[in-house]
Amino acid sequence: MLAAPVAAQAVLTPEQKQTIAKRIDTEQKLEDIAVIDRKVMVKMRDGKRMAADVYRPKNASGKVPTIFVRTPYNFNFWDVKLGAPRDMTRQLEAVKRGYAYIDMNERGHYFSEGNYEILGAPLSDGVDEVKWITSQPWSNGKVGTTGCSSTAEWQMAVVAQDTPGLATFNVQGFGAGVGRVGPYYEQGNWYRGGAVQMLFIAWLNKEQNQVRPMFPANTSQADLIAASKLFDLDSQPTEVDWDKAFWTLPEKDIMKKAGGPKGFFADPMDIPTGGNMIARTPNSAAWNKGGLWHDNMKITKPGLWFMSWFDVSVSPNLAAYNHVRATAPKDVADQQYAVIAPALHCAYTRATEHTMIGDLDVGDARFDYDSLVYGWFDKWLKGVDSPVVDKQAKVMYYVMGENKWHNTQTWPPVGAVTHDLYFTSGGKANTLYGDGKLVDAAGGTDHPDTFIYDPMNPVTTFGGGGCCQGNAVKFGSFDQNTQLTRNDILVYDSEPFKEGTEVSGPITVTLYVSSDAKDTDFTFKVMDVYPDGRAFNLTENIQRMRYREGYDKPPVWMKEGDVYKVTFQPIDTSNFYFPGHKLRVAVSSSNFPRFDRNLNTGGNNYDETKGVIAHNAVHHDAEHPSKITFTVVPRQ
Repeated sequence: MLAAPVAAQAVLTPEQKQTIAKRIDTEQKLEDIAVIDRKVMVKMRDGKRMAADVYRPKNASGKVPTIFVRTPYNFNFWDVKLGAPRDMTRQLEAVKRGYAYIDMNERGHYFSEGNYEILGAPLSDGVDEVKWITSQPWSNGKVGTTGCSSTAEWQMAVVAQDTPGLATFNVQGFGAGVGRVGPYYEQGNWYRGGAVQMLFIAWLNKEQNQVRPMFPANTSQADLIAASKLFDLDSQPTEVDWDKAFWTLPEKDIMKKAGGPKGFFADPMDIPTGGNMIARTPNSAAWNKGGLWHDNMKITKPGLWFMSWFDVSVSPNLAAYNHVRATAPKDVADQQYAVIAPALHCAYTRATEHTMIGDLDVGDARFDYDSLVYGWFDKWLKGVDSPVVDKQAKVMYYVMGENKWHNTQTWPPVGAVTHDLYFTSGGKANTLYGDGKLVDAAGGTDHPDTFIYDPMNPVTTFGGGGCCQGNAVKFGSFDQNTQLTRNDILVYDSEPFKEGTEVSGPITVTLYVSSDAKDTDFTFKVMDVYPDGRAFNLTENIQRMRYREGYDKPPVWMKEGDVYKVTFQPIDTSNFYFPGHKLRVAVSSSNFPRFDRNLNTGGNNYDETKGVIAHNAVHHDAEHPSKITFTVVPRQ
């Protein structure tokens, strides 16, 4: 009776037993062929150490190149909860192919020292890490980076530092690494059209870890490895009902009221960017002090770029790709390749024979990404011929609807032309059942379409591109008709297409609008309407009116009775409209919680608790030619 009871071992399911057996087998195979060096603490120039696991071929005939994966996520070699090795398939495959493979945690995460700051700050860490890798006696002096999302977003700014050993990069789903490029001031997916993209509020709830457990600096490597089987240091925040939490006002308190930690989202901090991200404007100087890549930073390395149509910000990613091709030395410009998939964020390899994006079946979108990536690294890290790369087009993109991969040498595709359709109605375009139309020419009498935008009753996000918002949003493509019965949504339809039409490239919407509010938002959503009436969303955008004259200019306010021209940032897609299908544009003033609500006051928005109702209007006649401009790829 004096003995403490022994905790009962959790009963493993057959699936868990199978997983454990498979992982043990993979780990054994890795041990057979690799020199494994885990929990190596790599010193940065400020003395802080980053934790790395190194895997390299045992019997290499000479020095080897390195595939480098840096991440804020948990790569601990031991799955503490399962009591078994973590899946080492990627490491095993790389070593088999003659590469060293290095996992490393970003500063301030897990076993890495220092404090984490979003977007890869400081840039010097990436430079120091590459220099350390290439200084190892087994290294051939060439490093290639790869990864998706936060494992990719730090890469571009580090590549722009032109460290000699960093030979090439593979960025996947990397929108949060792009600051300013051309007309886009998204600052790492923080904004779209000047409105806050709310995904980071949920994402930072776990990643914003200024207070966290750390091992003493003198802990030996052996002790760190032993500790890794007991403590992976993975935070376990309380589950948040983001479907409710995003409604919190003021916006700056969302994370606080959800029980999240203090940090750089809403708190001023003694870090390079100063923290308090929610209070910044799209052109704040603070965005240039972190790890973002901006279009004044030169890229002079070969690049392999992966994007997807239903990601957070495919258009700034494409703009970055085009910018590098336009500004790099010619030989480097010719070494930039892009793949644009029909997928959600980082879901490239999940394609099946019937790839589903929400409720939309886009067919067999499978592609051998691993063969392309390894062919790419063979070429640039080993210097060997790569037939896979040699036959790859500069841009490979997937046309939804037709459900086929297409190749082109440029984006937009070679031969693409633009086409305009103009908004018109009798003043009653509200809802699916209104009289809104898209026609070939502007004209007639202005019968403005009016609607009420109440920030306390916004149009809620239903599909689209995005990431990381918990239970609040289902991203993808869905039949929009149930939502289009709202009176605060204007609907405009084209005539049915007489011939099959490929729409691939940027879409730009220009509206002439008025409001009785000092500031408000306008949104649009583009759809493919099937002959049976179903309307699947393809892409969407938003514009905060205070920034309509530019993000590097002072805010401009609206006056009641005045009509203003607003042109949205271009937004890209690729879809084949079959004969009998229609192009639909829906216009409103909110898409929440994908984007934050404009409270319409002209105030800071992020620190306000009360809004005002806006009476908004879209005008359309010869004097006010509201239109959609889309890109068509002619077919023979």
